[in-house]
Amino acid sequence: MYEPNAPPKGGYPPAPGSEPPPYSEQGVSYPPPALGHPGYGGYPPPVVGQPGIGFAGGYPPYPQPNAQPYAQPYPQPYQPPPNQPYGGSTLVPGQQPIVVQPTGHSGQPTGAGGWMPLQPINQQNTNCPPGLEYLTAVDQLLVHQKVELLEAFTGFETSNKYTVKNSMGQKVFHAAEISDCCTRQLCGPNRAFDMKIVDNHDHEVIHLNRALACSSCFFPCCLQTMEVTAPPGSLIGSIHQEWSILSPKFSIKDASGETVLTIEGPICTFSICGDVEFNVYSRGGDKVGKISKQWSGLVREAFTDADMFGINFPLDLDVRIKAVLLGACFLIDFMFFEKAGNNEHDRPGML
Repeated sequence: MYEPNAPPKGGYPPAPGSEPPPYSEQGVSYPPPALGHPGYGGYPPPVVGQPGIGFAGGYPPYPQPNAQPYAQPYPQPYQPPPNQPYGGSTLVPGQQPIVVQPTGHSGQPTGAGGWMPLQPINQQNTNCPPGLEYLTAVDQLLVHQKVELLEAFTGFETSNKYTVKNSMGQKVFHAAEISDCCTRQLCGPNRAFDMKIVDNHDHEVIHLNRALACSSCFFPCCLQTMEVTAPPGSLIGSIHQEWSILSPKFSIKDASGETVLTIEGPICTFSICGDVEFNVYSRGGDKVGKISKQWSGLVREAFTDADMFGINFPLDLDVRIKAVLLGACFLIDFMFFEKAGNNEHDRPGML
């Protein structure tokens, strides 16, 4: 029979050498597992009446009404030491710390698919026209034409748009054709147009102007030309088609009208599962670069005129001439690879 407030069996206090009373008589509902026992693994419960015994410091007390909130401060995020670049690494002597991560037009960090960052101000060429600083550090440009679905499905000629990237896939410029609808439908690839080339801030840095002219060798007096201005209104060079019967030829001229480079293409400009290359030569006849119309796949080649080009030139070439070569790439695209109503008009030679 249960007797409340009854002393434990054997009297109190227990006699020396006697067996300790069972846990049930000590007010504990279960014996804690011994160290090493399979059930051991949690925190041992504190002894009744001694809340400070258990793990170090005892169990945290249950919050009481009207009690003060837990006063321990939140952990603070790591802050790198001052005057060091991101990551807290040691600043290399002569190296400038990173102050602002370069961003593109939409505020995204640069990288593959982002915008190409500018060189530091102390490394930029002071004799460079505004906006052409991007070209000082590149020896290759990739030109991708945007696919126009309306033109692909209906044959209705729309204005061309391009993205210019460097070899790392970073955007350098955007280019957009400026022409009216009637000119595009009636004149086709031979149409006159202006082209606006902008940087990642939508500032126009290069302007191209192509006059209405012929390209056939039967009309030597009115062959293709294109003027390049940077900034807009300041002539930096021009492209002129040279008369030829077989292979297409062009001369790259500077602002004074002096020929600095020449371009020569193949007799056949058909793009059949391979690249079509237009080689760039110096005045001495040495090959210094090329403009390649790259094979972009059977579906894209067959159903669209959205072409892909690569431009290679010396790294130390004048940035003005680099910009003129970019204009030559657009002129070559219109002359040889632009479709008229989704119909190819490539022909051998310059007939």
